[in-house]
Amino acid sequence: MFGLLGKKRGMTQIFQDDGTLLPVTVIEAGPCMVAQKKTKAKEGYDALQLAFGKSKAGRLTKAQKGHFEKKKLELYGRLGEFRTSKAAHFEVGDMLTVAALQVGDTVDVTGVTKGHGFSGVMKKEGKHGGPDSHGSDFHRRPGSIGMRTWPARVLKNMGMPGHYGCVTQTVKNLKVVAVKPEQNLVLVEGSVPGHRNGDVVVVHRKKDFEKAVKEKENNGIGSPQ
Repeated sequence: MFGLLGKKRGMTQIFQDDGTLLPVTVIEAGPCMVAQKKTKAKEGYDALQLAFGKSKAGRLTKAQKGHFEKKKLELYGRLGEFRTSKAAHFEVGDMLTVAALQVGDTVDVTGVTKGHGFSGVMKKEGKHGGPDSHGSDFHRRPGSIGMRTWPARVLKNMGMPGHYGCVTQTVKNLKVVAVKPEQNLVLVEGSVPGHRNGDVVVVHRKKDFEKAVKEKENNGIGSPQ
């Protein structure tokens, strides 16, 4: 697997050639710089560490700044690591962009879901609640949660009030609808986790990354085109 770091910019809709309306998510993916190349000989596995989002020195820790300054690289605010057997094809400083993607490719998108704070069972678990009439005293409460003599306990995974949202979630097999390399944008069919401007990770399928490597070798440049 191989991918790009990015941000969710929001949702919109586009019309297809046959006139059907298609909901899409706009993702700003890359450009991502190769900040570190890990090899099986040194680190025990092959991987690429990518950097995304240029940052000022005052917003980084000394360790973060030293990581980039040691290699004489620009400062970035976000790092992500991707294990891949194709790491040898890239060098530190190479730039990866959405140009490696094409319409029809499939990607997996990972993000952090929206936070809803402390929520009740109707919102969090989808339970029906009780009657709305006066005097029922059972409107949005969870109701009975256990049994009597046997098994005389609350069963595991019982839906209860609690913290809702703010969990890492991955949506798989999203179809790439459009790619705009000049704006570093990729449009995928459907929705992805997170709020607007939230951090996401776009992961290529294996065949897509092999295609990007092949195009890089043909062009003889640092970023797949």
